[in-house]
Amino acid sequence: MRTGSPTARTVLTGAITGQLRHVLASAGLSASHQAGEALVPVLIGVVIDRAVGRGGVVDLIGWIGVLAVVFAVLSTSFRFSARTGERAVEQAAHQLRISLTRRILDHRGGAETGRLPGALVATATGDADRVGAVNRAFATAIGASTGLLVGGVALLVVSVPLGLLVLVGAPLLLWLAHRLGRPLERRSHAEQERAADASGVAADLVAGLRVLKGLGAAPAAAQRYRRTSRESLAATVRAAQAQAWYDGTLLIITGLFVAAVGLLGGRLAAQGDLSVGQLVAAVGLALFLLGPLSIFGWVNAEFAQGRASADRIASVLGAPPATPTGSGSPGTPVLGRVELRDVRHGTLRGVSLHAAAGELVGIVATDPAVADDLLRCLGRDVDPDAGTVELDGVGLHTLDPERLRATVLVAPHDADLFEGTLRDNVSAPASGETDLGRALAAADVDEVAGTLPQGIETPLTERGRSLSGGQRQRVALARALAAGPPVLVLHDPTTAVDAATEARIATGLRELRQGRTTLLVTTSPALLAVTDRVVLLDDGAVRVEGSHPDLVRRDATYQSSVLR
Repeated sequence: MRTGSPTARTVLTGAITGQLRHVLASAGLSASHQAGEALVPVLIGVVIDRAVGRGGVVDLIGWIGVLAVVFAVLSTSFRFSARTGERAVEQAAHQLRISLTRRILDHRGGAETGRLPGALVATATGDADRVGAVNRAFATAIGASTGLLVGGVALLVVSVPLGLLVLVGAPLLLWLAHRLGRPLERRSHAEQERAADASGVAADLVAGLRVLKGLGAAPAAAQRYRRTSRESLAATVRAAQAQAWYDGTLLIITGLFVAAVGLLGGRLAAQGDLSVGQLVAAVGLALFLLGPLSIFGWVNAEFAQGRASADRIASVLGAPPATPTGSGSPGTPVLGRVELRDVRHGTLRGVSLHAAAGELVGIVATDPAVADDLLRCLGRDVDPDAGTVELDGVGLHTLDPERLRATVLVAPHDADLFEGTLRDNVSAPASGETDLGRALAAADVDEVAGTLPQGIETPLTERGRSLSGGQRQRVALARALAAGPPVLVLHDPTTAVDAATEARIATGLRELRQGRTTLLVTTSPALLAVTDRVVLLDDGAVRVEGSHPDLVRRDATYQSSVLR
């Protein structure tokens, strides 16, 4: 997606219009502040001409009082403008984060494709903040415009040549500032891309640190991060250089412009066309104008960075879904009959199998890639290239993904746990205490809870790292069982537990899932022994099916896959 594209502009516009009330309030207060700042040199000139030159003490006190009132108004306006503007910034960034989170967690998927988790986090934090900051820049730009207008009109009143110089020169400076900001925008986009990539790599390395150390790959991983970090640093330095060049060039140009105003004012005063007070007012206004003009440089930089961030946010929000949206709903009640008809996808080569309502079916795949592709089709992470997957005679591709996943739960063997108590990690929104207790017992998690200081109320660390691998796997299994879906697909749920525990889990699993459809994609003999029927997938197709004892006796491929 090209930077500054219509989609990116839509994100920017939405961030502003979503907080329009606060943005307008901040803009109005900023305009009041800038107008007050512009009036200060004018009033000082009036004090010099009228109170000091021709008036007395009373006039002097009166005009000083007027100055005090103006200072009080502009100071109050500045404070509340900053407060209201910051509120608009934070609320806009919050809304963008909510939208990004909703899209990333969308049941249709697709937002995470080609992006590391850390990169998505960087988009939802840094980029959202930069787009939200556009609200403050927009309000400040209105205030600066008001300051330029009031200052220009005041200069016209003091001197027509000075006023015309400002009113003609200011738009030219704004146009030049916009042109100068183009390189900054491009380099800001590159900087954010590299920073997000570095964040993503760092997050992945931290998550897999134990595995990397165990494999002895920590030095290679560190080298990869150093390389990515150096690339991010180089992009940041280039963006900083562009920012410094932009700021310095704009400061020189605006300084020359203000100097031209001051020189013209001095020449007019020397010719007698301006009084002393008017000359002071003109020079003061010229110095004041440096502020609004500098603000426009800052505003332009904020918009350049905001457009780059908006483009990145838009690329996530506009990511095509991994699976098309269906509109149907599963039948009521859900019987749980699952059928695959000549399914072809990836390594699947015409798979046809069925599971009757309430049946416990084991599926053994000789190739792990076949198991992965099968799970993706059953969970509708993808739609098959050919053939159909059906639930109670209805194709999954016709169902709404969110409603489908409330009916068919595919639980991977490497499911993550979360910070919180053991109870929080297992309990499902619709599960009661009875269901929770049965799920804990079936997955043998009650034994795990018995070893913890506070039982199921014991807080777990990030990703459940305070538990062993087998304990984490049992907790993840208990979570899937507690959800109680009509159709449950489990992938190798006991690979990290000992044989005795696995046997208890197999018995508890069969008892708990009695009357509800369960597919066990596994090579575990203990689990396969409690199934009603087993299907063997070899070379991407169904090779044979039957009971576990029967297949162990008569099929060599099954024996080598299960009893190895």
